[in-house]
Amino acid sequence: MNIHEYQAKQVFKEYKIPVLDGVMVTSVDEVDAAIKKLDTKLWVVKAQIHAGGRGKAGGVKLAKTADEVKQLTQEILGMTLVTHQTGPEGKEVQRVYIESGCNIKSEYYIACVVDRASSSVSFMGSSEGGMDIEEVAEKTPEKIVTSKVDPAVGLTAFQARDLAFDMGFEGKAAIKASSVFMKLYQMFIEKDAEMIEVNPLVETAEGDVMVLDAKVSFDSNALYRHPDMMELRDITEEDPAEVEAQKYDLAFIKLDGNIGCLVNGAGLAMSTMDIIKLHGENPANFLDVGGGANKEKVTEAFKIILQDPSVKAILVNIFGGIMKCDIIAEGVVAASKELGLKVPLVVRLAGTNVEKGKEILANSGLDITPATNLQDAAEKVVAAVKGAK
Repeated sequence: MNIHEYQAKQVFKEYKIPVLDGVMVTSVDEVDAAIKKLDTKLWVVKAQIHAGGRGKAGGVKLAKTADEVKQLTQEILGMTLVTHQTGPEGKEVQRVYIESGCNIKSEYYIACVVDRASSSVSFMGSSEGGMDIEEVAEKTPEKIVTSKVDPAVGLTAFQARDLAFDMGFEGKAAIKASSVFMKLYQMFIEKDAEMIEVNPLVETAEGDVMVLDAKVSFDSNALYRHPDMMELRDITEEDPAEVEAQKYDLAFIKLDGNIGCLVNGAGLAMSTMDIIKLHGENPANFLDVGGGANKEKVTEAFKIILQDPSVKAILVNIFGGIMKCDIIAEGVVAASKELGLKVPLVVRLAGTNVEKGKEILANSGLDITPATNLQDAAEKVVAAVKGAK
């Protein structure tokens, strides 16, 4: 689960991580009150979306007067911000963060992430703050330093100081930076984070070390332990279909293809997507209905697939174990009749109650193409899509 920058900084304050004062607004009418709360002569007006690259896309602006703050807030609110992380469709800005400015001396990059290769949490740091880390990695990889944290020990003070020095901090600023790293790690572990990225982390002309921007995401599987973090969720920033799927405990991820997939079991779902790709087309989604789904759950899953206008055909691939094939068949028929099935549908059933499931589909009155195995199913659904082009 991702959160906005202003929310991340609220959490940072709990851990005494140094951030600048700021106020989030959702309308121009709130700007005057926000300005009064900020004791500054320089403001930064920032679009709040769940994506990086906001500055390059025009979503972060400096203002030197209160009138400029109002003007920029009005310009940014409601704009569609397109960055390298939003995709070409972009994201509409519904919140703006007005923050105090500061005297920047140097900019750095720091991120705390899960390193699956070493089964540890790792820090990535660079003296090239304010830039896309991908660009730094491509052009000057020697300017990125990493530090792996032993999970049994945690981040030690000397390790944090070494990281600060390796990044280019000096003197008292290095000590302050290492303190920030220690607090970031504490937050990462205690909040079950997946990533904390600060870009830039700055040293000011006064010698302070401050967090100017932040991207934070949490492990969704651990959110039951953090109801306070759940309150920060902004579903307007998420794919509506994925939000709807979560209501029914469906594992659903929207993809860019044109063949909808309804499968039970994550491994079988991955195999189904692979074989579609092997035959020359692309899956429109990952959808695992799980092993214990009922008719209603399957019906809702099918509805979610049919509501995607990019779907040109649907492949249902079920191996009945705990999940019974007749339950799947009933859900598919119910959803198809309710929404009106207008795309080719290929169904492969195997396992528990398979004959009963096939009978339900055959007697449904719907135009359903049966498949004997996964290879046959992939060939038929891909042929259906190509025939429709």
